[in-house]
Amino acid sequence: MPFELGVYSFGNTPRTTDGGYGPTSQAVRDALEAVRLADEVGLDFFGFGEHHTASMPLSSPTAMVTAAAATTERIKIGTAVTVLSTDDPIRVFEQLAVADAIAPGRIEAVAGRGSSTITFDLFDFDEADYDMLFASKLDLLLAGDHGENITFDGPHRRKPLTDVTVYPRPAQPLPIWLGTGGSPNSVMRAVELGLPMFIGVLGGTPEHWARYGHAYRQAWAQTGRPADQGRIAIAVHGFVGPDNAAAKTTYLEHELAMFATGAAEAGRPPMTPTGRERDLDPGGMVFAGSPDEIADRIIGLHELLGHDRQILQMDVGGMPQADLLASIELLGTEVAPLVRKALD
Repeated sequence: MPFELGVYSFGNTPRTTDGGYGPTSQAVRDALEAVRLADEVGLDFFGFGEHHTASMPLSSPTAMVTAAAATTERIKIGTAVTVLSTDDPIRVFEQLAVADAIAPGRIEAVAGRGSSTITFDLFDFDEADYDMLFASKLDLLLAGDHGENITFDGPHRRKPLTDVTVYPRPAQPLPIWLGTGGSPNSVMRAVELGLPMFIGVLGGTPEHWARYGHAYRQAWAQTGRPADQGRIAIAVHGFVGPDNAAAKTTYLEHELAMFATGAAEAGRPPMTPTGRERDLDPGGMVFAGSPDEIADRIIGLHELLGHDRQILQMDVGGMPQADLLASIELLGTEVAPLVRKALD
């Protein structure tokens, strides 16, 4: 299968001149404008993440997937991720199946535990049930995807299901990825369930993440399943600009603003990663720079990790929409051809 390149977003609420927020509804419209452009410039995938904050307000990724399905032609669209621990797996499947009816064969899901605990209070779940909720709900999501006449009695439900079919039915099972932030247990769980693995990355080195890829591939091979079904996707921060140094400066400014805002919204002390600028250079895992450098770094990471898909979060920290759109266009028109030529 050809290497895939794309973008993902949690939403990016525009900032006002006094440092406040503009309307969060604009962030939703901006994200839909971005996916339409990604489709036009030939990118392979656009993912909608889930956050519930003023700065990143895409709280319903399945709704975003459905809206994007109706306004794009070719690009694959998915959640990245759905916080399954605090959502209803049957409802998630139904919503994605509706989107698949609109855009057949283009809809996917990444199921994850979530990187913050905000949804547990918001949706009245007990954080102590974190692991049980995710495991049980993932089992039910997979059951709904793979068959009709489901019988299920998982610990997250008060009543079992008996001979239930979830509608509408997609023509083929939806691709469902297991999302992980780097837990070794999640790597093995993805293999155990026969799922492709989606790794969310904020830092580290290519060599560090390559170890996760190797562990997944080795464990997958031992199951005897077809090798091409054991896919790896990686989500990173990144930005593309015509000038290498200027692209790094622009992205670092907005990324540090995102870290500070996110900490304040979560009620945590300000977070300013020490030496973050080093992560934007070769050897780091923030892919910001000129088209040539970003293409070279994606190719280099692939040589180490052997991943099948890489997506970049560009719209961080109140980045202007014009800058985001220009970066998506460069990713599709200049970076993608270089990467495809080298890897396909």
